[in-house]
Amino acid sequence: MTEHYFTKIPSSKIRKYKFKVFIRGVELIIVSESGVFSAKKLDKGTEVLAKYMRIEENWKILDLGCGYGVLGIVAAKLAPRGYVVLTDINKRAVKLAKINIKLNNIKNAEVRWGDLYEPVKNETFDTVVSNPPISAGLKVCYKIIEKAPRHLVEGGLLQIVARHKKGGRRLMDKMIEVFGNCEIIAREAGYCIYVSRNLHKNKLHFSSIN
Repeated sequence: MTEHYFTKIPSSKIRKYKFKVFIRGVELIIVSESGVFSAKKLDKGTEVLAKYMRIEENWKILDLGCGYGVLGIVAAKLAPRGYVVLTDINKRAVKLAKINIKLNNIKNAEVRWGDLYEPVKNETFDTVVSNPPISAGLKVCYKIIEKAPRHLVEGGLLQIVARHKKGGRRLMDKMIEVFGNCEIIAREAGYCIYVSRNLHKNKLHFSSIN
């Protein structure tokens, strides 16, 4: 049976990889291993989201399904006075994200293990960024969208990336259904960045979002 990157505890033999990533003026050194998504090099979807995601100073940011941590690390670099929480269900990915945070000298971020929003169940954020696991099925991706409003401050943003012709259009429709709005802020190599804004107040957390 094929093992997927969203497996909680991968059992595949570990093969180690190391590569550099240069995005938005930031050069990162990334270590990776087999058993996580796009282990050998940064995938195009994550690259596109990292290039175009909206990040503001002082924001509290959630990188949901962080993999080895590129989105969260870039966000932490872009908002040095903000704070980033990275989460993933894959324990190997969580281990790697922790290593990469230290390797890239990130002080304003932490990594937590758990399924989707479980590790942040009582918290809200100024933005949630995610490269959703399309191969896990639309049901999982829809949960990311449906549960996002309770984890966003009023005015907070859900930002996701997908291939428009390979599930992205459906995700956009779901974002419109849940949030009442969705904007495509960038397109590149068949990928789109979809952004929805939470228009309702959330009592869990008060933030400086403008």
